Amino acid sequence: MKLLRLLNILIMLSVAGVVSAQDFSDPRYAKWGDTPEQRKNNILASQFLKEEISNHRFNEAAKYLQQLIASCPGASENTYANGITLYKQKINRASDLASKKVFVDSMLWLYDKRLEHFGSHPKRGKVYLLERKAREYLTYKDTDREGVRKVFEQAIEAQKEAGAVDPEVVAIYFKNLCDDYSNDIIDALTIVNTYDACSVYFENLPEDKKDCKAQFEQSFAQSGAASCQNLETIFSKKLATDPENETLLNQAVALMSRAKCDSDFFLMVAERLYKIKPTAEAAYSLASVFQNKGNYPKALEYVKEALGTETDDAKKEDMYVRIGILNMSINKTNDAIEALKAARELNSDNGLATFFLAQCYVMGACGEGITRSAIYWYAYDLMQEAIPDLAEFPDSQASAKDLAQRYRSAFPSKEDCFFNELKEGSVYTIKCGAAAGRTTTVRYR
Repeated sequence: MKLLRLLNILIMLSVAGVVSAQDFSDPRYAKWGDTPEQRKNNILASQFLKEEISNHRFNEAAKYLQQLIASCPGASENTYANGITLYKQKINRASDLASKKVFVDSMLWLYDKRLEHFGSHPKRGKVYLLERKAREYLTYKDTDREGVRKVFEQAIEAQKEAGAVDPEVVAIYFKNLCDDYSNDIIDALTIVNTYDACSVYFENLPEDKKDCKAQFEQSFAQSGAASCQNLETIFSKKLATDPENETLLNQAVALMSRAKCDSDFFLMVAERLYKIKPTAEAAYSLASVFQNKGNYPKALEYVKEALGTETDDAKKEDMYVRIGILNMSINKTNDAIEALKAARELNSDNGLATFFLAQCYVMGACGEGITRSAIYWYAYDLMQEAIPDLAEFPDSQASAKDLAQRYRSAFPSKEDCFFNELKEGSVYTIKCGAAAGRTTTVRYR
């Protein structure tokens, strides 16, 4: 230890020798002091500060740090970088909580002083320093919840002013906000408003930042702040004083749709927004909610409105299928058939359209005996056509297979065909009902 101490002294004397040989009257040293002697002492103190930290002589280092901040606080960024390193070491070695708190506060104070003197630095200025301070605050003073929120808000605001907000910083801030809501420190409205305001920072993220969006969304989902009950409480109060506010209505509908709300309040808000700003997307969303609530006529009304303004063929195809299903639900078989046929015209491989169309034809069968049972030949073929096209809808595919077998078991018997002079494999034209005029092939049960 004595040998190590001697080597350190020799190194510091060597540094002092080099420094002493310099001319400190030169104007480039002016930032280190008013006189050549002050400048020399402060430059030496800067060198010794780093050396003493490296040698774990933290009390000695602290003296040099105090000298530099008192005499030449704007001389060098290294004063603060080394000072923060010094206090982190002292924090880690603190023997009691009181001392640790003092060291933490001293370290954070150094960030403020560095910001004061080097906040305009092009790379390590205000944005850099406030982000670093926020992260340090969370690490060392996480129990000060108001303080954590404040420093992160300052960091994000600085990034906004600079024109580039880091989604990782926002995700960390929002997670802590959600934690505070879970602990009843802040209210649901704060979470909802912050989520709405911060969502823009997670659009079009590069691949290496997409995890930040996942964390952001997960924090919101797990917080419970966006429950239908909370959202209804929040927006019912806000809309009571400004019921036609389009911004509020948009926010309410977007958040309540995401939460899959289907209350009467949600429908009232969504319909009010639709009247102000009718769009195909809004109408289709309303149709879904009314359908889920069993109000099929109202759902049909909105999906038809959506179809009237939609230009995308893929979306129109889905809308025709929904119109078909809704008409089936209210026993308007012919209307359902027309809609499902329109979907197949847009895409002949639409398995859902074919699946429901087969059922419509069975529902619309008429007559007796062979005239009625002949529909199962045609419906069976349609169902067999639908099965491979229903791969992305496994439940419907399973139902299609089951129905196909039922239709096959309902084929006319060989005797019925014989008495009606029908031979297996011959062509048969459906005589009446929804499928009248369609041709099919005679098969025995």
